[in-house]
Amino acid sequence: MSVKPNASKTRKSAAESSHNAPSKTLKPLRAKAAATKAPATAIAKRAVKPAAVKPAAAKPTAAKPAAAKPVAADVAAKPVAAVAAKPVAAKPAAIKPAVVAKPAAAQAAQAVEAAGAKPVVAAPVVEAPPRSSKGVLAEGHAAPAFELPRDGGGMVSSHSFAGRKLVVFFYPRASTPGCTKEAIDFTRLADAFATAGIGVLGISADNLKAQDAFRDKYQLTTPLLSDETHQILEAYGVWGEKSMYGKIFQGILRTTVLIGKDGRVGKIWRNVKVDGHADEVLAAAIELE
Repeated sequence: MSVKPNASKTRKSAAESSHNAPSKTLKPLRAKAAATKAPATAIAKRAVKPAAVKPAAAKPTAAKPAAAKPVAADVAAKPVAAVAAKPVAAKPAAIKPAVVAKPAAAQAAQAVEAAGAKPVVAAPVVEAPPRSSKGVLAEGHAAPAFELPRDGGGMVSSHSFAGRKLVVFFYPRASTPGCTKEAIDFTRLADAFATAGIGVLGISADNLKAQDAFRDKYQLTTPLLSDETHQILEAYGVWGEKSMYGKIFQGILRTTVLIGKDGRVGKIWRNVKVDGHADEVLAAAIELE
């Protein structure tokens, strides 16, 4: 008799076999997957070193010249023919001969001759004595002539001393200390000057009354001349700017002039110091030829 398998047992054994079959199949797959994940984890844990990047060498780019676009033939400018300028020949200016002006005297004489009359001969002109660069009388120049009133009355002229030596001392003011001492010294030496043939005169801007009082008070024998207009004082360059106690004024600069026999200035003493001055002038006047 044949025994039929139990249907329930058959289903159970089939289910177990189906349950165990996959586990055998999946084991090798799981092992393979684990082997695959292990290297990935190890790689992730490593320090990744950045690779050194070398800068790329820049290659010079050759600039290409822009191609000039051809100009249309109808727009192209036509060359203008240059006009050659003709050289103009410059005419030399005619040079007129310079007309030399004749002196006035020659023109006058020529006019007189044309009129048929005899020419008049002009008198010779006497030139003024030369002056220094500052316009002041200097040694060697002709002494200006003069004629002035003197103390006690009368006139004194420089022409009366022609051919003789003459000493003229210009003093600032009568009866002042310096002028008094100077006038007394020249009076003291009056005989010595006269013996040597030398004349002596004193000149100031004081009036005649002041000159008379000055002479009488100090018994002066030297003639004292008055030049109230300052004309002779300026001609001899002894009238100018002075200062005293901070005040500036115009007055006589104490000066002595020695005139030679020829009428020219032999020596000039400016800004005179009166002590010993008269004696010095006498010695110089005697030595002057």
